[in-house]
Amino acid sequence: LRGALKQETAEATVLIVAQRVTTVMEADRIIVLDNGEMAGMGSHKELINSCAVYREIVYSQLSEEELA
Repeated sequence: LRGALKQETAEATVLIVAQRVTTVMEADRIIVLDNGEMAGMGSHKELINSCAVYREIVYSQLSEEELA
């Protein structure tokens, strides 16, 4: 489903609101909110390195195998 959605919306801006990291991991840009304030913005890889809030969410939701 994600592949088909990405193909169909290749030229569009798509806004996804999610609580699960796996839903947004492949997004070009992720905006992290913490108590209504922006805590970080970037790709999954960038946020893992720069945003403590995102990193905490990722580590709480993904297994060690998924993080590798």
